[in-house]
Amino acid sequence: MRRELSDALASLWPELSIVAEAEDGMQALQALDRYAPQLMFLDIAMPGMSGLEVARAAGRRCHVVFVTAYDQYAVSAFEQGAVDYVMKPFELPRLAAAVERVRERLDRMPANLEGLLASLIERSTAKKRFLRWITVAHGRSVRLIPVNDICYFRADSKYTLVVTPSVQSLINKTIKELLDELDPETFLQVHRGTIVNVNAISAVHRDLRGRLEVQLKQRSEALQVSTTYAHLFRQM
Repeated sequence: MRRELSDALASLWPELSIVAEAEDGMQALQALDRYAPQLMFLDIAMPGMSGLEVARAAGRRCHVVFVTAYDQYAVSAFEQGAVDYVMKPFELPRLAAAVERVRERLDRMPANLEGLLASLIERSTAKKRFLRWITVAHGRSVRLIPVNDICYFRADSKYTLVVTPSVQSLINKTIKELLDELDPETFLQVHRGTIVNVNAISAVHRDLRGRLEVQLKQRSEALQVSTTYAHLFRQM
């Protein structure tokens, strides 16, 4: 989808320079800090942090065009505010109209979207139902694991390892899929391939090399925290 958008923008706006692409909301914020772009195209449904949340964290540092496939995000509200949107799958005439409007605004201060974004975030979060069970196949039967019992998820080749205090199982869901289905207040991504249940954490400490590690209450192994996600434990 990013490649399709890039190709479409290249044909509609040849002088546009795309300085970065991001796979999730955290990468989008990092790119904003590093490149200070004039404009961001933000998919609303991103892993970890939605496009609405990224735009809110970005404040008035750049203009925003939202990309969405979901009308539950109140597209009519976008039309009434100083922000544009395009629907997935892309239609060139609609994208062209969005490009034209944003080009007219580039030399102005980005609009204050705090009120609009706060309302949309509240409404979208209230409607979302997070994953409550993980299903694991065992021969001819299926075992249900309540997500509250899970200590962490870890990517394992083409599968994902589900770890409880006493059992480890493999499932077909990817880390990215899980991030979109789990409650972000309870499950934190601490590494590219690791999601941890905050209620399973006993402590966070630094190893001899100064790297952050998560210690679990009911498991002996420590989980490494990559530098990308170290800000989650900034108070340390």
